[in-house]
This record gives sequence, C-alpha cells and structure tokens, in this order.
Amino acid sequence: MTAPISVLITAAGAPQSPTLIRHLKENGERPVRIVAVDMDSEAAGGFLADAFYPIPPAGATGYADAVLEVVRGEKPDVFLNVSETDVPHIARLRDRIEELGTRVCGSDSAALEIATNKLALYGRLQAVAADLVPEFRAPADLDQFVDMVRAMGYPERELCFKPHRGKGTRGFRILSERFDRRDLLLNHKPVSRYMTLDEFVSIFRDSPTFPSLLLMEVVTGEECDAMTLAYRGEALLTTVKARESHRWGVIDRGELIDRPALVARTRTIIREIPLAYNLSLQYIGDKLIEINPRTSTFIYEGDFNEPWLAIKLALGLISADEVRAFQDRVPIGRRMVRYMDQIFFAPDGRWWH
Repeated sequence: MTAPISVLITAAGAPQSPTLIRHLKENGERPVRIVAVDMDSEAAGGFLADAFYPIPPAGATGYADAVLEVVRGEKPDVFLNVSETDVPHIARLRDRIEELGTRVCGSDSAALEIATNKLALYGRLQAVAADLVPEFRAPADLDQFVDMVRAMGYPERELCFKPHRGKGTRGFRILSERFDRRDLLLNHKPVSRYMTLDEFVSIFRDSPTFPSLLLMEVVTGEECDAMTLAYRGEALLTTVKARESHRWGVIDRGELIDRPALVARTRTIIREIPLAYNLSLQYIGDKLIEINPRTSTFIYEGDFNEPWLAIKLALGLISADEVRAFQDRVPIGRRMVRYMDQIFFAPDGRWWH
C-alpha cells in the first residue's frame, strides 16, 4: 500500500477547515494523514484530524516552540496554512520547519510584507497599472484625513476606510451622510458599516494617536475571489468564485464563474508580487481589494482539488505544466452552500457525529 502523505494544517477551527480536511482525505489518489493545530482545544477540525494539538495563539509566547515541537514529533510531509493570523509567523519559521524535513506551502516574508499591507500592496500595483486597485489616499493624521475626504468628493461621494493591515472587516467603515443616527438605530442591523465624517472626527479628535488607515473610493460591482495556485512568480491555476452572500463574516454561497479578465489580472499581480501556493485575491468589479495569502474556501469537485494540487506540487509529485493544464478543466457552474453542523464529544474526548 502507498505510504500516506502527512499534512499539518493550522486553524483547525476555521470555517473552511472541516471541508478541507475531508477533501484532502478524499483526494482519490493517495491516503492522507491530517495533523491539525489550533489555539482552541475544542476546534471542530481537531476531531476530524488524525492528530490534534492545542497551541498558543499565533505570535504569543510559546507559539513558535509549540509549532516546532509538533513538526518534530509528527514529521509531516507538508505544512498547509489556513489562518491569516499565522501566515507571517510561519513565514519566519519556514527555514526551521523545512530543516526538519517538512515542506511549507506558503510565501516568503518579503512577498507577504507587501501582500498583507494594503498601502504597500496598492502602491506597488498602482505603479504597474493604475486601474488594478481602487483610488486611495493614506492620511497621516486627523486633519489630513478630513482634508483628503473633502478633496475626494465627500459628502456627495461616499468613501470608505480600512486599516493598512487588518483581518476581515475589522476597522472598515463607509463614510456617508445618507443615514442619520435614528435611521441607523431603528432600521439597520447593529453591524451597520455606515458612519458620518462628524462621527469619525468625534472618535479621534482627542485621541493621542491616529491609526494607519487607507481612505478609498467605494468600489461597486460583482464580488469575486480569484483562488490561485501560484509558484515561482506565476499564477499557474486560477479559479474565480462569485461571492454571492456572507454569514458570520465569511462566504456562505458562491459559484465558479468564467472571468478571463480577472484571471489575466491575477497573473499580472502575481508576477509583480511573487506569492506562492494557495491564496485568494478578492475583487470587486475589476479592482483588487485584498489578498489572503493562505488556503481558503474552495469549491471542490472529485478530481479538481486545489489544495491537493498544491501539496503534490510542493512534494514534486506533479509539475508546474501539469498544474497549468487544469486551467482548461475548471468546473464552471459548480456551486457551494456553507451550512452549520455539530460535533458531539464526551469529557474524555471521544466523539461521534
């Protein structure tokens, strides 16, 4: 019998991890053994994995030692990163992990430094082609923020802002005068993203520091993820997934769609920022919004399994040319719906569906 491939994944409790674990095991070619880690001792994916280790939060005291200890003990063939929070820390540990015989499916620190900082990312890509990214400014203080907001056409034009570095929608708001506080209170969910410029100023007027924010146009259009398998500065394979709806801050309904222009844009971006292995580029219309340089939410189909292709590429079981050939095999029209499930377990850790 062919020896199993051992894969270590981070963030076993991430929404996409149970599906990832299942489809890696059901790859149809080789047996796969999953080793999972998470800071939550009850992470759902930990129950589905063959081995599970609770570890400290990414970057916390003891985190690096815990990760390296799991690698030494389990000797996985491949390290697959699922958590955005872990990404920079694993990049810094990459050489030490690979010295132990485990291939890391991830990008190097230099590329990540650009991809995970929106100011650096937008600035780099604007120099290549201005239409790749939204119109943006980088105010240094509150007065400059207000001046730039006015110069960009507010209040006639709605604008938005977000941190240079951020996760999900944390710190994101749309500046708008279309709503008053009574309207927002009575007619919108508590998670409304709208606020006025006066409200923004009232928050930071007496603050001793001003956050690093990117002020941007509000981009409209179709929301898509370009799920990309990159290698040595090339986007070998890109599937475009429509982001039709969201729940809990993550996509819960989508479809693989044919968008050659976005595939071409993604190739341009990866040539400029040489990220590696599985990553997700989020677009609204034809503008790049952000890059998530990690394994994310895929739409799987039998023999079309992008994380599995990344693992085989890392281990030399498939060539770059063979990965490129999958571009003509993208199952356009394949849909996904995310749903809730539960795992039940006893105090001693035994579990059942």
